[in-house]
Amino acid sequence: MTVGILHISLFIPESDSLKSKRMVMHSIKARLRTQFNVAVAQLEDGDKWQKAALAVVGVEKSRDHMNSVLSEIVNFVERYYSVHLIDYEMEFL
Repeated sequence: MTVGILHISLFIPESDSLKSKRMVMHSIKARLRTQFNVAVAQLEDGDKWQKAALAVVGVEKSRDHMNSVLSEIVNFVERYYSVHLIDYEMEFL
């Protein structure tokens, strides 16, 4: 069994308030949970309007499959219309 952890840094160019940032982040988190069956939590940068960080955690039988799922998540976030992916980091336990 492999636990995969993905740290994602995002830029939200259209965000002009914490409220609009929360709306975008809520949407992204809900879609990731539903589509990929992973746990998602928002991390630091809570008081910055246009920056956000997420932690995504999943469990799979093999490391290769976990790597594939996390890569699909990165691709999904890159295609998401209202955010820009700044950086990401994957860990496997």
